[in-house]
Amino acid sequence: MSKTIDLTRSVFDLVTEYPELADIMAELGFTEIKKPAMLHSVGRLTTIPKGAKMKNIHMAKVITALLDNGFTISGNMPVAAMADEQPDADEASASASAGMNDGKPETRTEQLKAYLRRLGEGESLESVRADFAEKFRDVEASEIMQAEQELMREGTPLEEVQKLCDVHSALFHGATREEKIANAEKEVMASVKRARELGSQHDYNRKNDMAEELTGISGHPLNTLKRENEALAGRIEAAQAKLDAGEELGSLLDGIRELSIHYAKKGDLLYPLLKVKYEISGPSDVMWTVDDEIRDELSELANDMIPGDEMKRRMEAVLERAKEMIYKENNILFPICAVNFSEDEWHGIYHDAKDYNDCVGVTPYTWEEAECAGIPSARAAGNASVNSAEPNGEIVMPGGHLKLDQLTALLNTIPVEITFVDADNINRFFNEGPKVFKRPGMAIDREVFSCHPPKIEPLVRNIIDDFRAGRRDVVRIWMEKGGRTMLVQYMAVRSKAGEYLGTVEVVQDMEFAKEHFAQ
Repeated sequence: MSKTIDLTRSVFDLVTEYPELADIMAELGFTEIKKPAMLHSVGRLTTIPKGAKMKNIHMAKVITALLDNGFTISGNMPVAAMADEQPDADEASASASAGMNDGKPETRTEQLKAYLRRLGEGESLESVRADFAEKFRDVEASEIMQAEQELMREGTPLEEVQKLCDVHSALFHGATREEKIANAEKEVMASVKRARELGSQHDYNRKNDMAEELTGISGHPLNTLKRENEALAGRIEAAQAKLDAGEELGSLLDGIRELSIHYAKKGDLLYPLLKVKYEISGPSDVMWTVDDEIRDELSELANDMIPGDEMKRRMEAVLERAKEMIYKENNILFPICAVNFSEDEWHGIYHDAKDYNDCVGVTPYTWEEAECAGIPSARAAGNASVNSAEPNGEIVMPGGHLKLDQLTALLNTIPVEITFVDADNINRFFNEGPKVFKRPGMAIDREVFSCHPPKIEPLVRNIIDDFRAGRRDVVRIWMEKGGRTMLVQYMAVRSKAGEYLGTVEVVQDMEFAKEHFAQ
């Protein structure tokens, strides 16, 4: 009997029909297909061509593997998925070797990009590092940021830039492996000329000083984040010592996995603000992807039965990535935030951060200034008065009328997390209360796509596009979160005439149902 792969069907449907497909796709690099939670959620929304594009895997390679395993192919395959345009290695290398010391800012960025390309094309780190050390005596974090952003604007896939994230750090940190990451690079102060290269009016000359000033304020968000990094670094060092001694990590691994809370705060509170308001997308997009990979790898190592040697190798690698991320936060992310974010924005971040659990043993201090200033902007909007034109100060609806405090309390009492995104893809409403999926108040009036990590954003766009076009009305995703079964539902909101008004996301804890039907 012929086995037919219809490229228009979801990955979940295909794997359900042909279970052996999971092993074939995993060998090609679609590793998430072996994770039931990913298969049952993302897999229901993704086709093989879409997945290949997201993973940057050449479709010709996929088709060849499927044919070799006895499948026939049907359905349309996007032409773009077959494209294989890569930068010319000789050209990139040549550009990196030309005019290194001419001192022109515009050539410095091109030179950095060329080095990154050479690393991405597989040239040995030692070879590129030697060339760099000879011809490029100083580099700033802001210049690396600029080079990464330009690579992505030029079409370099995010996945490729992300791969470079760990590698290029070693390149820019110095010439010796023994150099400690935390002390690897003493940055040269940026000149006014180079600050202008960033196309920003902010003073990047003082970025490190400004970050240090803010981290020194008790209770400031950067103070908390840096303290968490210090505690995490201690746990990583202890874990590395145990691995070197051939000992099991035990509960220490669970302690390190608390970094997921730290990463969640970055992803919810820092990255979107940098990207949306200040158009600094490169470092945030890249770091966000690395955050997810570190968190997922630690989770897999904690839950899966992995042979001892492989376990040790993978654990050493992920701990090194986590340590490297600490350096990038302290020396790249935090200074960039310190330069750009306003006082009011820091106040908002402080108040939003209260919704997150303590992590790695660090309890945030009270920031008296932010407490005195109160809750800013969008979060305070819930206390706004109702338009006095409405009868008796009430909100009149077809089904009745409610006062604002009644409506607010009603929406907060319903045992679900509610998010409404309008027809322009803007976050307009979150109900209040503790949430499994955090909803920072500062995300109100911000585009919904900015609130999702890069690997998830295409899926969110796909869902909303389908709702807007009338192809679907609801998407349901079951998942495990914190050891509890959750149902996430995305539903199109339409007027009586069928006009698309927006999308509502509803998150519900379903443990009560499991317990009921288990009896």
